Amino acid sequence: VQLQASGGGLVQAGASLRLSCVASKHTISNYGWFRHATGKAREFIAGINWNGATINYADSVKGRFTISRDDAKNSVYLQMNKVKPEDTALYYCAAKRGIIGSVSKDIQAYDYWGLGTLVTVSS
Repeated sequence: VQLQASGGGLVQAGASLRLSCVASKHTISNYGWFRHATGKAREFIAGINWNGATINYADSVKGRFTISRDDAKNSVYLQMNKVKPEDTALYYCAAKRGIIGSVSKDIQAYDYWGLGTLVTVSS
């Protein structure tokens, strides 16, 4: 399975941005969004389980970002509202195969990774 993330760009603080991630084929998977900022470790941002019943967010984005999925389009989205300069990073989507109720925040738990899409937030 290949994942392709898109939607990044340069925006001003307070703006909104929507990231998309398309899988090359349909799989029953949990999806996660991660980000990697310069000088920091890659971190979990948001995740959604295979049927959308369980969603987790990092505290840093809770209330501002929303993850969703559209299985008819093999896609997962990250709606980013009220972005801040500290949201600047390379954003990755990842997939974990299987019918799994919980959403892992562990990078090692995911089977497939897409190339990142860069989000830059100016102050």
